[in-house]
Amino acid sequence: MEAVGPQPLLDICLTEVCRRLESLCSKRDDGSMRLKSPIMFPQELSDQLLHKMSTTGILNDVTVGVFRNCEELRLCRVSIPYCPVSAEAFHLALCPHRLQELDASWLPGDITGADIVSGLTSNSECRSGLQRLTLTGLRLDWEPLELNAGKRVGFSSLEGLKTLNLAYTDLSDADLEDICALHHLESLDISCTAVSNLAALTECQNTLRSLKVHGLRRLHMSPARLLSVLGQLRALRHLDFSEDHFAVDGSNGKDGDETVRQLLEGSPRVLPQLISLDISGRKRVTEAALKVFLESRGGLIFLGLLATGVSSSDVLSTRKDLKVAGEANEKQVCEALRRYRDRECFIREALLQLYNLTTDTDKPQEGILKLVLGAMQSHPSSLRVHLVATACIFNLTTQNMAEAMPVSLLSATVGRLLYAMKTFPSHQEVQKNCLLALCSDYILQDVPFDKYLAATLVINWLSSHENPTLQRMAVAVISILVAKLTVEQTAQLSQDAFVMKQLLAIVQQKAMMGVVDSTLNFALTALWNLTDEIPAAAHNFIKCQGLELYEEVLETYHSEPSIQQKVLGLLNNIAEVEELQEDLLEKELLEHVLTLLQNSRLEVGVRYFAGGILAQLASRADTCSLDEELRATIVKQLHSSIMTWTQLEREMVSYSIALRQNAGKGRCYRTPEGLGYAFGHSRRRQGTIGKHLTNGHSTPESDNNQTVA
Repeated sequence: MEAVGPQPLLDICLTEVCRRLESLCSKRDDGSMRLKSPIMFPQELSDQLLHKMSTTGILNDVTVGVFRNCEELRLCRVSIPYCPVSAEAFHLALCPHRLQELDASWLPGDITGADIVSGLTSNSECRSGLQRLTLTGLRLDWEPLELNAGKRVGFSSLEGLKTLNLAYTDLSDADLEDICALHHLESLDISCTAVSNLAALTECQNTLRSLKVHGLRRLHMSPARLLSVLGQLRALRHLDFSEDHFAVDGSNGKDGDETVRQLLEGSPRVLPQLISLDISGRKRVTEAALKVFLESRGGLIFLGLLATGVSSSDVLSTRKDLKVAGEANEKQVCEALRRYRDRECFIREALLQLYNLTTDTDKPQEGILKLVLGAMQSHPSSLRVHLVATACIFNLTTQNMAEAMPVSLLSATVGRLLYAMKTFPSHQEVQKNCLLALCSDYILQDVPFDKYLAATLVINWLSSHENPTLQRMAVAVISILVAKLTVEQTAQLSQDAFVMKQLLAIVQQKAMMGVVDSTLNFALTALWNLTDEIPAAAHNFIKCQGLELYEEVLETYHSEPSIQQKVLGLLNNIAEVEELQEDLLEKELLEHVLTLLQNSRLEVGVRYFAGGILAQLASRADTCSLDEELRATIVKQLHSSIMTWTQLEREMVSYSIALRQNAGKGRCYRTPEGLGYAFGHSRRRQGTIGKHLTNGHSTPESDNNQTVA
């Protein structure tokens, strides 16, 4: 497996600063933070600290206050997408800096694009120095702003802007006219806005090099008029005129499709500098038109053809230097995943094609897995994306492919799977896909991830699903995860009786049918581990009528040593809890366990655990409720059985149960001196799903088919 390098020291330091930020800061009167000690950060390091605070989710109105001091923490390139920062906090902390780049996409709350532009224009250095501004997904809302010296504040006030991204905003035709007054504008993205007329673009015909007008649903221009405007953009090198093919019906987008056809078949004198054209999602693109276009555009380096029906055209094979985003092959699909990371419609289409392409793959593809994770991260609330992406993850990590990938990548992968399970708890197919991907010995045993979260999510899933194959996998995953938890985590998990009830229900279901299968074995192992050194779990087991059920299981599976051993192992855990020992002092149960201890034909493991239970109970300080004759028989049989046991060939789970000599007053008995045997210390049972999986992943008959649509 490829070695994973150490985390960069700078990243470690920034992470630690974020973790300890509260202790490093004091509070102003308004509640915002400021550093206790004045520290002069290099400008680039300040940018990185802000970025780390943003990506770790701690940037807000309180914490952003540390950047109010422009002398200590000087910012230049600011990226705060999705961060809950108000207009006031933005103005106070970020606007005083000499910003060159700002990404304030998808900010929650009431902050608007107008608030941001107003704040930036209040700083003369930002007005002239800001070169890149991204406000994707924000409401612009200019109305509340007062006129500044009789002139409306707008994008044209930011005179130094070269790159402006306003996709998914309420941008209007009037706003576009204001933008086109910028003298240095080189790149503009107005995708999915309310713009209906692009004529204003001719005002920046000599500077505009990149234009993205994806999904302009309200565009109202004839093909001839639109081509006339585009034809005047003499400096344009990159044009994105793609369309969301899911959102457009037969009539919508017709003029746009005709514009594309005329552009493809038209003269190369229109947009002569063009090296990149994206027409993905456009309908009625023909191979003939594509051939004409490619023959006349020798300098083209990228072509977006996803969901056009022509990405498999033979003419593309003659252009080896041309990058194509399409669905014809793996290379095209990967290009689409890279190019369209922020566009749900295309990401979903690309993932669907990737799923089909990787169904039978057996080659580790680390790069492709990273692209899938990137798509999930870019669309955290999209059910459509996660439905297909989780199925792709299964394809890319099945068999032995996971073992050939960096552990850090697999950790991130499991993190995205758990996020999907948590975000879409009611969607059966997403849960199923995630469970299929998780059901791997290697991933569960060797890859670090939040195993407590995983255990709770799988248990919750189990409560509402009865498909035998998926149930088997879920119980297998739970069994291994529980064995990996710390004592504290196990205690926390065991506090909820719901967990115990779910696993006991599985045991009861199997016991009623009298079957012996992996599901029963895994459920018994999980219960055994849950009660190991966790008194609260032992109490819940008793409250959930687990003891009565286990007595029945012992009788039902009298000829199954693997079942008996797990049942007796859990009863050992109960016997270790002093206040619960009374529940075990039932004559029929003790006689049954004693019979198991005496049966020389049984495996030593079964007799060993039977002895553990009896030793705990016989060594109680108060045995008044235990029949004296039965107690004497237990002590005698313990002694004789232990003396006959040979050294085990394999390691066995064991218990620290000493038969103590009791000489104090008030004791009802005295343990014989000859019975000073001590069992060893208990250890976790760690199962494996290897024998129930094929090459590390489950192949559950017909149920291993992931759902992707």
